[in-house]
Amino acid sequence: SILACPQDRGPLLLVRSDAVFYNPRLRRAYPIDNGIPVLLIDDARDVTDAEHDRFVAEGVAPPDN
Repeated sequence: SILACPQDRGPLLLVRSDAVFYNPRLRRAYPIDNGIPVLLIDDARDVTDAEHDRFVAEGVAPPDN
């Protein structure tokens, strides 16, 4: 995939229900604003344990373009 976490350069999960890209290794969520991923470290947020479990369960690898 062309999208990667700007912090650790690893793959992200797409969580459509929350409109975020999620890095399960760092437990950081990057927002998707009007269909545009905001992959800025300062705009990412930490997630709770419950969110982490849900994001991992719901998340999918984004499609390759």
